[in-house]
Amino acid sequence: MKFLSYDSKFGQLLLKLCYSCWLNVLWLVCCLPVFTAGAATTALWYVCLKCAHGEETSVTAMFFRSFKQNFKQATVLWLILLPLGVLLGADIWVLWHLFRALHGALAILVTLGLALVVAACVIYVIVLTYVFPLVASVENTNWAMLKNAFLIGTHYLFSTILAFGVHFAMFFAVVRVYTPLILLGEGLCVMVCSHFMYKVIDACSYDPDAPEDEA
Repeated sequence: MKFLSYDSKFGQLLLKLCYSCWLNVLWLVCCLPVFTAGAATTALWYVCLKCAHGEETSVTAMFFRSFKQNFKQATVLWLILLPLGVLLGADIWVLWHLFRALHGALAILVTLGLALVVAACVIYVIVLTYVFPLVASVENTNWAMLKNAFLIGTHYLFSTILAFGVHFAMFFAVVRVYTPLILLGEGLCVMVCSHFMYKVIDACSYDPDAPEDEA
């Protein structure tokens, strides 16, 4: 049947779902030591962005090539972001319980503190959304990666909100609807996000090896 052929839209959709499942397995395995999660996430984004461009060949080979090439920088960035995320989470937990227990002027101070931490969390999520796709796509310093991730995320706010929505929908589906969907998990989320984020990444990327247009 035509709609089941490799070149059909349905066939391509099934292929991308299979890629997502396998990439999710690779990502989970490579995240197990925890400190390698940054490199694994970068490799996942690298392959999915290639798929969005229609350049996928051997997804396993591409995944491990990116994992190896970007391991150092992605790991350094992850080891910066991981404790920061734990700290922000702990701050919210403490301030929320204080907010519920206190009254009067102290409650107002705690509310202001909670608002500041929530704002910091929003910045954190924006940076976390874009920093690893950038590592997978361009070469730059660690500080520039973090700064550009925030600037891109705030400039392309619709794309940022959409990416957050995709991850939230997957989290809700796994927790409340059908737990085995975890087999697709982050692999499917990144595959979906890459198909609308690759234009953003391309617009903000510069390839020094690309041929320049002649005047």
